[in-house]
Amino acid sequence: MKTLDDLLGEGVSGRRVLVRADLNVPFDKTNPGTISDDGRARAVLPTLVALRDAGAKVIVCSHLGRPKGAPDPRYTLAPVATRLGELLGSPVAFAADTVGPDAQAKAGALDGGQVLLLENLRFNEGETSKDDATRGAFADQLAAFADVYVDDAFGAVHRKHASVYDVPARLPHYAGGLVLTEVEVLRRVSQAPDQPYVVVLGGSKVSDKLAVIQALLPKVDKLLVGGGMCFTFLKARGHEVGKSLLEEEMVATCRDLLAQAQGRIVLPVDVVAATEFSAEADAVTVPADQIPADRLGLDIGPESVALFADAVGSARTVFWNGPMGVFELAPFAAGTRGVAEAITKIDGFSVVGGGDSAAAVRVLGLDESAFGHISTGGGASLEYLEGKTLPGVAALES
Repeated sequence: MKTLDDLLGEGVSGRRVLVRADLNVPFDKTNPGTISDDGRARAVLPTLVALRDAGAKVIVCSHLGRPKGAPDPRYTLAPVATRLGELLGSPVAFAADTVGPDAQAKAGALDGGQVLLLENLRFNEGETSKDDATRGAFADQLAAFADVYVDDAFGAVHRKHASVYDVPARLPHYAGGLVLTEVEVLRRVSQAPDQPYVVVLGGSKVSDKLAVIQALLPKVDKLLVGGGMCFTFLKARGHEVGKSLLEEEMVATCRDLLAQAQGRIVLPVDVVAATEFSAEADAVTVPADQIPADRLGLDIGPESVALFADAVGSARTVFWNGPMGVFELAPFAAGTRGVAEAITKIDGFSVVGGGDSAAAVRVLGLDESAFGHISTGGGASLEYLEGKTLPGVAALES
């Protein structure tokens, strides 16, 4: 695929460049309009700065949340434009629509070195439509804004959406530095990881991670399972899990995976259990096979942290996706913190697989530079490791 460096080498001064970014940032639930984690905005800065400083007219597009194909003020990108301007150190213009009159007027008024952010792509049904003609018509409107296209939204490359899949077919297209780095890193951990190779998986559901478990199990030395998904595995071992999150329909599958793994799947030996999902709830640490019937597990316990840290400590490659517990609530953050800190100390290469794991690194105040790579695309990272073709990457390679 052609890269941003290739584009800069060709020259972009005065040219209109449409940049697909991933600005799907989380907002503070108690303070609407306030971004709680700007990591995704910061991740695209190198591409935007390079284009701006080279004199390009930069038009940025992104999605935010899941509006139903029509404008919804809850999902406006206006606060993101403000934050992006603060990060760039220069104003970012904002279009109140995506391809309508305001976007057209503001895009037409751009000078070289200026940046414009379009309103949420998903305010238009054509962005996510499964109908090729509907999606293509919207792609035509987006492509009309620009002379060239740069995709730096790795978190969206697993979606066959207009801005990701169809626009590259209509414009000269290039991979931004973020996309290029992500693909190179994931290729490294999926095809040629240094051994021992340890994968740490957390999150809520086994069903969400089943395909990646099946793909990675033959390649790993250890697969450590925490988070809500561990309770389905514990149930498969014959343990009662109280009121903990459980996918009953996945118990038999987990039993089969444990048999296939021959000891390479490592489960928690203790958990922090509470009477309810609350920071104020009474919490106790109990053995993983003795969870009381009236309690639910919300974090792995200290013995499990030590067990996981020991497994991680001997690794040369670690891939981590998914928190070990409800890290957003202080009483249940120790498991995620302990395992994350252990990963920072390995004598090798570590990858944080995006999504909640990347958010946990920032929320817990951990040193981002201590990890080998922090991915911006949780779902995209997992699908790549599963061996799936990512539509956005395929479009860039064509």
